[in-house]
Amino acid sequence: MSKRPNWDEFYLDIAKAVSRRGECKRRQVGAIIVKRHSIVGTGYNGASPGEKSCLDGACPRAESTALPNANYAESGCHVIHAETNAMLRTSWENMQDSTMYVTDEPCKDCWPKIKNTGIVRVVYPGSQVYIEKRP
Repeated sequence: MSKRPNWDEFYLDIAKAVSRRGECKRRQVGAIIVKRHSIVGTGYNGASPGEKSCLDGACPRAESTALPNANYAESGCHVIHAETNAMLRTSWENMQDSTMYVTDEPCKDCWPKIKNTGIVRVVYPGSQVYIEKRP
């Protein structure tokens, strides 16, 4: 019998499943937002609806030597990150006091967005970050 995963492991596994929909050739990322043990939002990295994606050859970053987490806009990346997609698909009320699970550490551009939503905890492989709530 296999070991039963704890809640963080369980939700990270679900985020990993979501990441398989990612549209980046370099790295597929998935994110879910959980509130009171209910998944209230999901997202993966991908192009805006109707736009060609990296999988269609539309992303110059995919073929570049740009480093992970560096200069996304400068290198031509035009996908919406998984964290942002998850937040866009979650109501404001559901983000309050919630936890985001993401398959990779959020980049420097995603952290300010996350901090402005009401999400109070972010979990990614090997780490978790508590976000101080505003008064």
